Amino acid sequence: MEYSGNPLYRCRNCKNPLALIDDLLSKNFIAKSGKAYMFQHAMNIVLGPKYDKQLITGRFSIADVFCSKCGEELGWKYVQSYDLKNRYKEGKFILEELKMFQEY
Repeated sequence: MEYSGNPLYRCRNCKNPLALIDDLLSKNFIAKSGKAYMFQHAMNIVLGPKYDKQLITGRFSIADVFCSKCGEELGWKYVQSYDLKNRYKEGKFILEELKMFQEY
């Protein structure tokens, strides 16, 4: 089923819809491949097991995010923050810019 409606981001590898532009919160994140975006929600993804990791802004429990269609690793989901000032990130998704494209 093809999505038609609001502008969105798709997996660069297989064109699977990943996130609506309306759910974009920030473009000011850094990931393995460089620039990354924070989204309120993501779709058509699979989460890996959660694990603790020290990131630039603090220690978090995160889960890697994969495309549900092709299995490409896309970024991560913040599961828990161990620092009060980063609690706003909990439940949010970070998707790498190089792993997706925007469609209008």
